[in-house]
Amino acid sequence: HSTMPQSRFFLFGVLIALGTSSLCAGERAGKDWWSLQPLRDVAPPSADGVPSEWSKTPIDRFVHRRLSEKQLQPGTTADRRTLIRRVTFDLLGLPPSPEEIDALVNDTRPDAYELLVDRLLDSPHYGERWGRHWLDVVRYADTAGETADYPVPLAWRYRNWVIDALNQGKPYDAFIREQLAGDILAQSETGKRCDELVTATGYLAISRRFGFGIKNHQFLTIQDTIDTLGQSVLGLSVGCARCHDHKYDAINADDYYAWYGIFASTQYAW
Repeated sequence: HSTMPQSRFFLFGVLIALGTSSLCAGERAGKDWWSLQPLRDVAPPSADGVPSEWSKTPIDRFVHRRLSEKQLQPGTTADRRTLIRRVTFDLLGLPPSPEEIDALVNDTRPDAYELLVDRLLDSPHYGERWGRHWLDVVRYADTAGETADYPVPLAWRYRNWVIDALNQGKPYDAFIREQLAGDILAQSETGKRCDELVTATGYLAISRRFGFGIKNHQFLTIQDTIDTLGQSVLGLSVGCARCHDHKYDAINADDYYAWYGIFASTQYAW
């Protein structure tokens, strides 16, 4: 704050006050709120008026409908040189080599692009590229955070588990279940599979530590676990319910402490 100009700091406070005021005037979201509803299949829009050469999948029909609403026309089809740059950056986060570009441009097979996508998905760099997005969401770091910021020497094992899970195409339900309860699932496994399941619980193990071995601060570590779970899986900030029923979301204190009771039985390493 000492480096922030006084007028800018005052404006920042006014914006917070205005935002809070508008939220307080709103209605608390109940369990019928749109974002809390179960996922369901939605029929694609009609294909009428969609150019056959442009629409390759049902998803394109949704895109076309939105473009039509905005009175926009679809862009032209990208050439292969453009496509390989786009898809390689998207899947690997790296540019294609000149040799790879030439190989696709000169490939006469009708499924050349599909084969390229398969090759990129099989690359170990795919898990590195997309695993990092999940690691950012779950606040991954090699240290424990807060003021002491002690190193966590084995955190890299969890990082590698996430990368491997992406590269293996692990289903999302298993991906979440193993991170939350891998130690329990491991009780019926042996060997490498047992080690993998325990490593998956790095999701919990990298929760923030407040001081070194200060056990009476464990409730803050559990709070960090709950906050991360709510934000990464539900897309909700549940921290408000630690002290009172959430003002805006359908989360109450009973919900919060039901979760707390589960994680209070977890032994976090110190």
